[in-house]
Amino acid sequence: MTTTSTTQTPKRKAQPQVRRKHIPQRTCVGCRAVEGKRGLVRVVRTPDQGVVIDPTGKRSGRGAYVHADPACWETALKGRLEHALKTTLTPAEREGLAAYGKSLPPVELPPGESHV
Repeated sequence: MTTTSTTQTPKRKAQPQVRRKHIPQRTCVGCRAVEGKRGLVRVVRTPDQGVVIDPTGKRSGRGAYVHADPACWETALKGRLEHALKTTLTPAEREGLAAYGKSLPPVELPPGESHV
């Protein structure tokens, strides 16, 4: 005759789980690197004002993201930004975006890392 043990395993106390906050990820159209949404600058195509920079990240319209690095802006303005926004930039919009990109300080990255 086989007897089975009826001993129960002790119950574990529920440990509080630390919930990690979800960080939205976006891709830079200049270098194609994925980063947190807050680390990128949003450019938006609006129906009434054309293509503008969106500092809040909440304007309605089709948006694209670019690093706050002049090299990424230069690459994005070569055509990738137009493709991402599904529009053609006017000369005034292109000039304004280029001026914004050039006004940004160059980003110093650790050795071995690159945006572009």
